Amino acid sequence: MKLQSAKREAHMVVLHEYSGAVQATLADLEKRGAVEKVWARDPSLWTADADHQRIIRQSLGWLTVTAAMRDRLSEITGFADEVRRSGFTHVLLLGMGGSSLCPEVLRLTFGSAEGFPALHVLDTTDPATIRAVEQAIVLPHTLIVVASKSGTTPEVNALQQYFLAKLKPGRGQRAGAQCIAITDPGTPLEATARAHEFRRIFFNPADIGGRYSALSYFGLVPAALMGIDLFELLERSQRMVHSCRAGVAYKWNPGLWLGAVMGSLALQGRNKVSIVCSKEIAAFASWVEQLIAESTGKEGKGIVPIEGEPLGTPSRYGSDRLFIHLRLEGTRDVAIDGKLKRLAHAGHPLLTLSLHDRYDLGAEFVRWEFATSIAGAIIGVNPFDQPNVQESKENTKQLLDDYKATGRLPAGEPIFSDDEVQLYGDEATRSAIQGCRKFSTAVKAHLARARAGDYVALTAFLERSPETEKSLSVIREAVRDQFKVATTLGFGPRFLHSTGQLHKGGGDDGMVVQFTADDHQDLPIPGEAHSFGIMKRAQALGDFQSFQRRQRRALSVHLGGNVRAGLRRLQDGLTRE
Repeated sequence: MKLQSAKREAHMVVLHEYSGAVQATLADLEKRGAVEKVWARDPSLWTADADHQRIIRQSLGWLTVTAAMRDRLSEITGFADEVRRSGFTHVLLLGMGGSSLCPEVLRLTFGSAEGFPALHVLDTTDPATIRAVEQAIVLPHTLIVVASKSGTTPEVNALQQYFLAKLKPGRGQRAGAQCIAITDPGTPLEATARAHEFRRIFFNPADIGGRYSALSYFGLVPAALMGIDLFELLERSQRMVHSCRAGVAYKWNPGLWLGAVMGSLALQGRNKVSIVCSKEIAAFASWVEQLIAESTGKEGKGIVPIEGEPLGTPSRYGSDRLFIHLRLEGTRDVAIDGKLKRLAHAGHPLLTLSLHDRYDLGAEFVRWEFATSIAGAIIGVNPFDQPNVQESKENTKQLLDDYKATGRLPAGEPIFSDDEVQLYGDEATRSAIQGCRKFSTAVKAHLARARAGDYVALTAFLERSPETEKSLSVIREAVRDQFKVATTLGFGPRFLHSTGQLHKGGGDDGMVVQFTADDHQDLPIPGEAHSFGIMKRAQALGDFQSFQRRQRRALSVHLGGNVRAGLRRLQDGLTRE
């Protein structure tokens, strides 16, 4: 079976016994007038609840943002030219989730064109990472982009306070001239930008949610500052918009079709979507991860995106996977192609979507936004809210308020200690690891509670260094191979604005292993009683409290002062014992 979308290459589709379910879903969507309702902005496609319908009506601006942004190209590119003429050599974007992921994807996929500033994206409260980025830029020649839809994102506010304070000794009251803001109209960030006389404020359309904002100012302003051809990116996007419009036959609508596959297979038990990309566009998967996880993971339901997990042999997987391969034409994905063919031959459904070149990512942003909205309608959730993201923010705020009053965060009592490493969990977790003598054995005992169809989320409130990422990747692969479960890997607090919604709002098919460690050197947040290190600890603790309140299977691993040694011990325990 093949899918042919308008003016695009044929895409290989292997659905096996699920083909009938997809066709039935497409027929049902057509009977419901799904595409027509999307474009009419009719919230009844997703829900009959009046409160949710109000949210949805205010969240569909992404459908027409491509055309709106094409009308503003001269404004955006003109500003990018102004920045170049002003002698800026670096751009530092401060953002979280939907405000930072698209710029990060574009940075890693395209890089900066010759003569344009280098882009750095900072979306963390980890002191070591903040310090490393600060050392990588030349601050007097750096334009700072403060990006937040709500203008109240705690991490972004803290980073903004930090870098504004760093600018003031050299620029005094004119420090704001090195900053711009991207936000909705009327937010606290707008007020801050005006008070500090920021160089520019870009007001994003208010009817676009963060994770659907890739083709708005949030994605396009950083893209222009890097010298990416916005006209070409939006031209590809607009072609996909037309292919997904009402009037296109349902079976040839590429966004609808992809959504129908994801939604119908999720209902059939294949709710783990493994996203595999050609290496040149590999960063795109992290954007898709947030889009799917935060849109569908709620009300005890969810489609679980699997990004960055190495491909294995068919015997390593259960029957809960859908594999989607985004393949860049002209690349040699021989190893990937071979592994995916073996997986398809073994009965796993597989889609291969072809991209002509990197600029086709513009089309993919649109396709996946449309598909995710359709998948949400199929599984019965509102894909445009994120109720449990706010819960984590409130937990963190309460902990930081307590810290301000007492000067400390609640430590709790470990359920297991092994040299520097301490483990935390509830009574069920304590019972599961009872009798273990090494912490790696205790982690394995915790993971042994996994059931068929579960996934394991590794959440790391650690510095995101190449060495740490490599160790966690090895651990991740060992977990998948031994327990036959899907795995995700997220660095905190970044994942709180991405898969964090799914972890808490989705079904009880997720297990968590959280990693924390001592910071060797902290950084203050100007004007606050707490530091970045304290903020990061509060975020980790607040997230873990959410799991415990839900009685989810969660284990927190505190590695002490030697992250490298602790991860190595766990890696060895999982791969050799």
